[in-house]
Amino acid sequence: MLLRLPTSLSEARRCLAEGAVPVGGATLVWAQWQRDGFPEQAMSLRRLPEATVVDGETLGAAVLLHQIDDRVPEVLRRAAASIGTGAVRRTATVGGNIVGSTLRCLLPPALVLDARATVMDGDGTYEAELAEVVAKRPLMLGIRWRSPLVSAYRKAPGDVGGPPPLVVATAVHAEQDGGRRLFTAVRDGDDVVSGSVPATADPGRVLDALEGTALGRLPGETRDVVRREVTDILGRADG
Repeated sequence: MLLRLPTSLSEARRCLAEGAVPVGGATLVWAQWQRDGFPEQAMSLRRLPEATVVDGETLGAAVLLHQIDDRVPEVLRRAAASIGTGAVRRTATVGGNIVGSTLRCLLPPALVLDARATVMDGDGTYEAELAEVVAKRPLMLGIRWRSPLVSAYRKAPGDVGGPPPLVVATAVHAEQDGGRRLFTAVRDGDDVVSGSVPATADPGRVLDALEGTALGRLPGETRDVVRREVTDILGRADG
């Protein structure tokens, strides 16, 4: 297998056109390749500047999970720190977790940050909704988001080999009209659902409004956890 390491977007597009298979840390595909056979060409973005950036509003797809630090919002940082073992975090990438993984631990944080993905195809780069990225699995270069006022992440304890543990991500954003908006995303089993409502001064009204979103269709026990997390983040936003 030939591993190609493009250093520019034009070179990366050429690799795609020539059939190179995008791969990050290969943590999700190595066993499959050993079983089914290796591709003739693979492509890593680890030398592509657009895919390795880490700052207050951008996270590249080739960034390793252990490289995610306090330059990014709390919700992303805590999510990355909770994924796998230290060895996994030193190998697995942002793009692999969001696009390649079925667990997608970074997806709820990205959703509450109101993030959009930068992706690339044979014609160039463009922005896409995260739902489109998860469904179509294009080559993702990174995500860009709005900086929140506050954010938080909760991951329930889970058993190795068991079902995916519950994840609740929350963030409060300032709006252009001077108001605030609450974003909440939940991974419940294999599904990720999200919703956003105005973050008014009355927590009870905010919680009632959330019941009218997709989050209101979650099981009762899960909704109880969501309500506690939302109450907590609203308190932090007011503090």
